[in-house]
Amino acid sequence: MSRIYDNRLRLLQEAHETLITRANRIILPGNGIFERYEYPVLTNEHAPLEWRYDLNPETNPWLMERIGVNATMNAGAIQWNGKYLMMVRVEGNDRKSFFAIAESPNGIDNFRFWEYPIELPDTDPNETNVYDMRLTAHEDGWIYGIFCSESLDPNAVPGDLSSAIAKAGIVRTKDLKNWERLPNLISKNQQRNVVLHPEFVNGKYALYTRPQDSFIDAGNGGGIGWTLIDDITHAEIKKETIINYRHYHTIKEVKNGEGPHPIKTPKGWLHLAHGVRACAAGLRYVLYLYMTSLDDPSKVIAQPGGYFMAPVGEERIGDVSNVLFSNGWIADEDGTVFIYYASSDTRMHVATSTIERLIDYCLHTPEDKLRSATSVNSISNLIEANKLVMSETAVAL
Repeated sequence: MSRIYDNRLRLLQEAHETLITRANRIILPGNGIFERYEYPVLTNEHAPLEWRYDLNPETNPWLMERIGVNATMNAGAIQWNGKYLMMVRVEGNDRKSFFAIAESPNGIDNFRFWEYPIELPDTDPNETNVYDMRLTAHEDGWIYGIFCSESLDPNAVPGDLSSAIAKAGIVRTKDLKNWERLPNLISKNQQRNVVLHPEFVNGKYALYTRPQDSFIDAGNGGGIGWTLIDDITHAEIKKETIINYRHYHTIKEVKNGEGPHPIKTPKGWLHLAHGVRACAAGLRYVLYLYMTSLDDPSKVIAQPGGYFMAPVGEERIGDVSNVLFSNGWIADEDGTVFIYYASSDTRMHVATSTIERLIDYCLHTPEDKLRSATSVNSISNLIEANKLVMSETAVAL
């Protein structure tokens, strides 16, 4: 029995280390807007062996997995002490999600989880599940995390064990290890995908919201909202304005939501969001970009039509197929942007671009004018512009 245990342990350790240290390779040529990478940056197999196995040969002689990890997804992101960190939603085989930090020296591979998962202050006995934390280093000196706090709907009819309530939980820290739990955001609607703006606006904290009538359906919620908060330690939505709308027969027909907090650029605030539409295969999640004014972050100044990223290849396969979701990105001082996204609620990936390219994409990609006829007009205009360029080039030659 000792030989079986020893052999299994050696194989597990070797496979785990090989997976973590595998170099990630950029996929070229790409579309010029961003580049994907060959391998996911985090999977369930990246979870430390110490989280999953009882490593005592006396109590686990067959070296069986005791606590299974089903998925690593929907990670917030931040640069910290020169490292690239993801606040990962880790989902166990028991369907419960929790948060854990994974760290990389370069942002594209060699991600290792910290020794322990995050232990959030357990302040709500009705809270069943937590997930999808957005991290924001705010100008007030704190790092805030806003996440979905899920519980069973107390008004559900007897026997209905699927109706849930979504609230925005709020925590803050100064070292990413010790977390203070603040009261949940007070809202008349259910709230998911709530994001803290990194700067004060008119002396107040600003939130991007996503009001919805029920846990799944946005209902009358018109899109991504905006609200100013007097006191983040007792956050309450008193006035909410929709700034990025849902539209019929678009990538965000069913619902949309802010991803990570926006990046400040010389041309405006750069936003990454997700859009959801219905199709024969179910709900399809894609990512899109838009920009808001530096003077007024609630004012949209650019919104390129269509999706920025959609699931391709193996990204389309997983626990919830045909889904891309992002709530974390990091902008380096040199302008490089690391976009961390999950595919099909299963694994984490990275894509890279630059501030310059993303601004160009936002400002020069035609908007969705919401009709087939106007889409054809945009293509025809591009054809005519290209013909003019080619004819001028031919004359010059």
